[in-house]
Parts: sequence; structure tokens; C-alpha cells
Amino acid sequence: MTTSPRPTLTSIARSLGLSTATISNVYNHPERVSDGVRDRVLQAAEAAGYAGPDAVARRFRRGTSDTVGVVFTDEMSFALADPASVALLAGLSTRLQEARLNMLLLPAGPPLDDSRVSNVMSAVVDGFIFYSVPEGDPHLAAALRRRLPTVVVDEPRDSVDADWVGLDDGAAAADLGEHLAHLGHRNIGVITSRLGRSRYNGPADDRRWSEAVYSVQRNRIAGLQSGLADDGALFVEERFENSVEAGADALQALLVRHPEVTAVCCFGDVLAIGALEAARRSGLSVPGDVTITGFDDIPEAARVGLTTVQQPLAEKGRVAGELLLSHAHGAAPRKRFLPTSLEVRATSGPPR
Repeated sequence: MTTSPRPTLTSIARSLGLSTATISNVYNHPERVSDGVRDRVLQAAEAAGYAGPDAVARRFRRGTSDTVGVVFTDEMSFALADPASVALLAGLSTRLQEARLNMLLLPAGPPLDDSRVSNVMSAVVDGFIFYSVPEGDPHLAAALRRRLPTVVVDEPRDSVDADWVGLDDGAAAADLGEHLAHLGHRNIGVITSRLGRSRYNGPADDRRWSEAVYSVQRNRIAGLQSGLADDGALFVEERFENSVEAGADALQALLVRHPEVTAVCCFGDVLAIGALEAARRSGLSVPGDVTITGFDDIPEAARVGLTTVQQPLAEKGRVAGELLLSHAHGAAPRKRFLPTSLEVRATSGPPR
């Protein structure tokens, strides 16, 4: 029994009397060929059972994968459920799609021990984008050892040999602190996501938050304190998970420990929405009994009237992609600070 030879780009070109470059352009650069030629090639390819150029072979010859690895601190299920992460991915994917690049999502997962190797070491990618990882992160260190173009989003900001895009978190939180001080608040609660690598839920004293390995949270708390100047006291409640349930639990614990608190700053809108639900379940009016604020300005924030710090999440993703695409080997690391604004809505008011 004989079988027909497997169709190839060359055999399709020969059957149509066209060059192999023309057949390649139909699949890789369709804008370079006419509609008539493209239709002829695709019809002939379908009839012959030809699925297009071998992507693996093409990438091997070129020495590239046309793929960017995106590394998250958390499990992928969280990254795809968190509204801020989803907005950032939308902006990033749009920019990569414009450049005809693919995106490979790589959850960092639990901390590495001596017996495990980071999954970034074996990822077949042309570069990395890291989204919000702690200082000293072993996955980021592994990526930098590969000497591929790397961009860090949000954190860590300093002492990393990579391009960076994010916010001046301290200044943004200081604006929020000034707003609360102007309203007359003096005893301020803070609900923050994790400050350290290990799972911890509970109060965070000054030493814990000032030595946090997550610089975004550390800078936001310091900025809030700066905005309050000498007139306010901060009481910090930490939760390992950034979730509605964590925000609700933290608000209840905070008000039990510190009933003098009249305003609660949540460094994440998801935490703030949980805090709002807990306050209302407890019969507290917002902002009559307690002011609650957030950070990010996800779509749900406007719907519930949340006072929050707005940051351009999708634009952050787009800029991260732009930095990666414009990377030049040997160039000094670049930093791009994006603007924020304080969105004052219904959940903030003067203390009763």
C-alpha cells in the first residue's frame, strides 16, 4: 500500500506556479498578497490537506518563539478572577496581538525550596513580564539569569535589572490620607493584602509593614501615614488573600480591636467591597458610621459608589508590552510611572 507524500509549502507553491515566498506570505503576512492569490492558495492547501508552515520548525530556524511569558505571584485561578489582573491582561494582550505575539501565563505558585527549579527556566518564550512579585523573588531571579528581555509590573520597583512600569503608590496613598484628614478623620484602619511570603492573617505592627517584601503595600501604608501628617493614627489589618471574604473578615476584626476607627482604607477595591458588605451586615451606615475607601477603581467600584484611587490598569498592561517590544540589549533599565487620581464618591464623609 502506498501513501501520498505529505504536502509541503514547496509542493503547494509548485502546484500553483507560485514562489515559496508567496505561499509563506499568505500564512504569515497576508497583507502582502492580493485577495485572489490568497484564496487560490488556501483552496489548494485545503484540497491537499496542507495545514500551513510548521510553526515549531519556523521558530527553531529563527531562534524565537513568538511568545511572551507572563508570571503571576498567585495561582492562575486567582489571576483570572481578580478584576485588576484581568484588566491588566486585557491591555497587555491587545499590545502583543498587534505585534503578532502569543502570551503564555505562568503562575509562580508557592515559594521555591532547594529541590525545585522555577518553571520560568524551561518556559519557551522570548521574554518575560512579571506582575507584582515580592522582593527577592526566585522566579524573577531565574528569569534574569536567562538574560531575556524582562519587564516588571508594580513590584519590585528598585534594585532589579529590568524595565518597570507602575505607580507612585506612596504619592497616591498620601492624596487619600490628605482627603481623610481634611474630612476630620484621625483614627484610620488599613486593610491590606499580604505583606510577607508566608500565610498570615491578623494585625500588622509598624515593624511588619515597614519591612514588607511587597513594596506596593509598604509604600501605600507609608504614603497614607504621610498624608495624615501628625494628626492621625494607623491600625493595619493584613490578609493573605485579596478577596471579598478577606475584606469582610478584616473589617470585623479591625473594628473589634479598634472601635475608635472612623475610616478604613482598603488597598484593593475587592477588599473594600468585602468591607462594605460586612459593615452593612453589621448595621453600620457608610459613611455615617464608618468611611470606607479602596484602591484600583475596578468597574464594580463605581457601581457601589466607592471612594477609591483610580489607576490605569489596561494602560499599564499596554505599556508593559511596549517596554518589552522596545527592549534594547545593554540599555539601562527604564521606569514608567503612570498617573493616578482620587475618585471621591459616596462611601467617604466626615466622622460622626
